[in-house]
Amino acid sequence: MIDGHSRSSPTNAPALLSCGTATATTSPPSPPEPQTDDPDLWRRRIRHDIHHELGTIIMLASAVSVSDDVGPVSKKRIEALLGETRWLDHLLRRLDEDDGQTEQSLPSPERVRVDEIVGEIVAGVRLASIRRVGYDSRPAWAHIDPLALWRAVRNILDNACRIAGDHVDVSVLTEDAWTVIQVDDDGPGFGSGPGGLASLGLGIVHDLVSGYGGGLEVRRSELGGARVRILLPSAARP
Repeated sequence: MIDGHSRSSPTNAPALLSCGTATATTSPPSPPEPQTDDPDLWRRRIRHDIHHELGTIIMLASAVSVSDDVGPVSKKRIEALLGETRWLDHLLRRLDEDDGQTEQSLPSPERVRVDEIVGEIVAGVRLASIRRVGYDSRPAWAHIDPLALWRAVRNILDNACRIAGDHVDVSVLTEDAWTVIQVDDDGPGFGSGPGGLASLGLGIVHDLVSGYGGGLEVRRSELGGARVRILLPSAARP
């Protein structure tokens, strides 16, 4: 049991008979789960189990985060873990919503506090990466789906931390009618090595932000590596 208490058998339970007793009357075994050749049903079952596991992780991490015997640094790591898990849960639910649709439509945009979401992502990456990750921001809003923004920034920041030598800088700023998320690294820069994950990540980011009227720029960074900029149409301060 989760609460650590054992559950005893009821007092009126029948005594178990030995395997050699042929006259024993036992309940029939539960029938096995029916097999199916339907790939959609198989995927739904897998996602169902993933939802349950994510819920368990969130529940356990939440319990640890409020425990008195956990230090402040560990609590920050647990909070970052909770944040990542909740975003993953949102992503899985979005996949459930799109399941079976012949045409995928973009979720409606919301007025999003960009610097807060980016700050949450940076805080989690700082705890998980050996790179130094700087962050500078000012209050900024944009019209975009929050999950799309999270995916875009995570892809860019993960690429930067993987390729950087030691240092990554992230900033959120406004330029004219744009809210800009800028990620600089001190790595070799794009075009200096194999594409692979970096090219795939940039393709994902481009598709995510262009659907909401945004754009993607890749330049040379003052740190010596790449500078990747996500540009989103700014939203008014609420």
